[in-house]
Amino acid sequence: MEIQPIAYIYTAFKEKFGTPRQSSLATDLEGRIEFTPTYRQKDYIRGIEDFDYLWLIWGFSQVAAEQTKATVRPPRLGGNQRLGVFATRSPFRPNRLGLSSVRLDRIEWTQDKGPVLYVKGVDMVSETPVYDIKPYSVEADSHSQAASGFVDQANFERLDVNFPPAELAKIPEDKRPGAYQALALDPRPAYQQHKEKRYGMRYYEQNIIFTVADGKLQVIEVQELPER
Repeated sequence: MEIQPIAYIYTAFKEKFGTPRQSSLATDLEGRIEFTPTYRQKDYIRGIEDFDYLWLIWGFSQVAAEQTKATVRPPRLGGNQRLGVFATRSPFRPNRLGLSSVRLDRIEWTQDKGPVLYVKGVDMVSETPVYDIKPYSVEADSHSQAASGFVDQANFERLDVNFPPAELAKIPEDKRPGAYQALALDPRPAYQQHKEKRYGMRYYEQNIIFTVADGKLQVIEVQELPER
């Protein structure tokens, strides 16, 4: 079976580094869903405005087919323990399909691109292909008492972010909550815990340079990236 994108989502992230690992942890990060020409008719989304959340089925477009693995090292376990890929949400999957629940924030109707969906809680790189959209149903999709395997057993703590006011001012005001959230989620790979190492997280058209030590993330500089 061959599937084609029905839309593409545009986010703050142009590369995997820094992109949140789970949509439920990134509630302030916004994405813009633009439909491909075939699906820009209003009929395709009739009634969607009545739902608060949507399921997105999308593709890990920056993962090559040869990167598929039988076992992976979940970041939640510190990158030190291997589990079967089907017991995780790793991107290194046979069909490279992702699934995210996002909040529908608003719909804008445009003349050239038809309906554009603005969603929050994104965990996708910009220009990720979206293959399907389904409404989230509390009755059908919520299982509050369900066991969550290793997720229940592993502690998850956000980093304490120190963002100097002069550097924070370089980021547009409406984009600052998302920047804080992405940094607090710890963009680093689970196996990299070097206290002296400087990291760079691309956020929209800026590069946020930071270090991490003892649970605290220190922003060093916000650099403007050259136009491509």
